[in-house]
Amino acid sequence: MARPVLAGLTDEAAASLDGQLAVVRTLGWTAVEIRSVDGVPLAELPRDEVGTMARRLAESGTRAVCLASRIGNWARPITSDFAQDLDELRVLEEYADLLDCRRVRVMSYPNDGLSDAEWGRRAVERLRRLTDRAESAGLTLLHENCAGWAGDDAARALRLLEEVDSPALRLLFDIGNGVPYGYRAAGLLRPLLSYVDHVHVKDAVRDAAGGTAYTLPGDGEAEVRTCLRMLAEAGYDGAYSIEPHLAVRPHEGLARPGEDAADLFVRAGRRLAELLDAPADDAPAEHGPGGGIP
Repeated sequence: MARPVLAGLTDEAAASLDGQLAVVRTLGWTAVEIRSVDGVPLAELPRDEVGTMARRLAESGTRAVCLASRIGNWARPITSDFAQDLDELRVLEEYADLLDCRRVRVMSYPNDGLSDAEWGRRAVERLRRLTDRAESAGLTLLHENCAGWAGDDAARALRLLEEVDSPALRLLFDIGNGVPYGYRAAGLLRPLLSYVDHVHVKDAVRDAAGGTAYTLPGDGEAEVRTCLRMLAEAGYDGAYSIEPHLAVRPHEGLARPGEDAADLFVRAGRRLAELLDAPADDAPAEHGPGGGIP
């Protein structure tokens, strides 16, 4: 059986491209998911810098498996200017060619005072237009279960896929998002398994104040082991990309001052590899509240 492709959103380990490539090298991986470099989102980087990035990746034997866009994300509600998403996709079409990567992460727009029906209508229409454009460019959009109309509801995700009705729209399942968003990951994943084309791995617990504290994969409440087992049993053969949120969350800043972001990222990557290598019947039970970073 082929070994799964392991990757990560390496801007959580280091801002610079040098630092991001260093953690991939330390882990012995050959894949990366690109979101930002030196704090600048991919779509805002100059074309020549992306060309240099592409050459550096090729020289290091590393390939990009997904481009993490801001399209439809937590900062772009359904009432935001749709032109900025079309513009970002236009730029990423070009950068996808440079980086030889055909997958782009998107979300489905947080609400901003609309009725549920109008929110859904607008979200589906925007994703339909984006998907039509992506399909013409040979790209696949990956909708993440995060902020947005179809982010935490399997029925809405299935409706989105049905109404857009294109092979250029598939799902990115983030195992850890259920903890901050208040749902059970395995329950959301089960009806969506056949549409999942990319996976993010992180884990978390709810803290005493009702917030979210992130942990190494398998040490929290996100049902990481259960979800990994479900994906394997369903024949999932895409990449597993860590987004551990242990030290740096690019949209929130430093979460653990004084911690070594690269070290925590490497520890999360090694833990994921251990979980994937563990026989299903030998895997320990999911940890309960209180899991943390030893």
